[in-house]
Amino acid sequence: MSGEACLVLRQDPTKVAPLDRSQPLTIGKAANNKLCLPGFETVAANHAVVRFSRSHGWLVCDWGSPQGTLLEGRRFQQCRPLADGDEIQLGGQGPVLVFRLSPATAAPTAASTAAPSAAPTTPAPTGSPLSRRPAPARVAARPPAPGAVEIGGRHVALERVASAFVRSQRRYPQIFSWWALSCLGGLLLLPVPWLFWPWEVAALVGWLLLGSQKDHTLVLTLRDGMAYRQNFASKATALAHRNGIRQAIGQSLEA
Repeated sequence: MSGEACLVLRQDPTKVAPLDRSQPLTIGKAANNKLCLPGFETVAANHAVVRFSRSHGWLVCDWGSPQGTLLEGRRFQQCRPLADGDEIQLGGQGPVLVFRLSPATAAPTAASTAAPSAAPTTPAPTGSPLSRRPAPARVAARPPAPGAVEIGGRHVALERVASAFVRSQRRYPQIFSWWALSCLGGLLLLPVPWLFWPWEVAALVGWLLLGSQKDHTLVLTLRDGMAYRQNFASKATALAHRNGIRQAIGQSLEA
């Protein structure tokens, strides 16, 4: 079903991108996106996707873009549900897309509000708030079925997987600035050597210990634009999981 929702460019309301439930709308600077925005510096090659979920309605999902995606002024990761009038901004200073529903679908019907919601038949996107529907009942964990992979406690069919990669980020990205400030502050103790040198050594040790700590995240991107993430304390473990998934889907380990 198409025509019930659309994205409107706030800077130019005459530019409208209709949404189709059966076809995710990919957004980015690359020409292969259905909504191509090549003229904006904050837009990544493959930035975000807007898709429809039977369990959660319309969703906007970030594709791990460097500048990030903001919903109603707040940056988010992975997926968030959309409501009529929500504003999606591609990067902190990027273009704003306004999500619009047709009048027939903007308000819930009496039948939909009275009937209890059914349990979702597909995994919910990691990190997305599900305030619009009651949370499904928890079930005991089971091993993944043949042809599926487990990530973040969820089982995903291999045929849905587009790619897998590991992203490593410093846990304390501002540690160098704090170390520099500590060293400058320690100069105030220079007339007192027995305090100055322990202060400088402590600052150096703190920088070396904290600066070497990283978070390693395995990111699984699906063909419908959805993404799953799982954190690992060890990079070797994260890479081992990544390589296993790539081998299962026939992707090069060097990709």
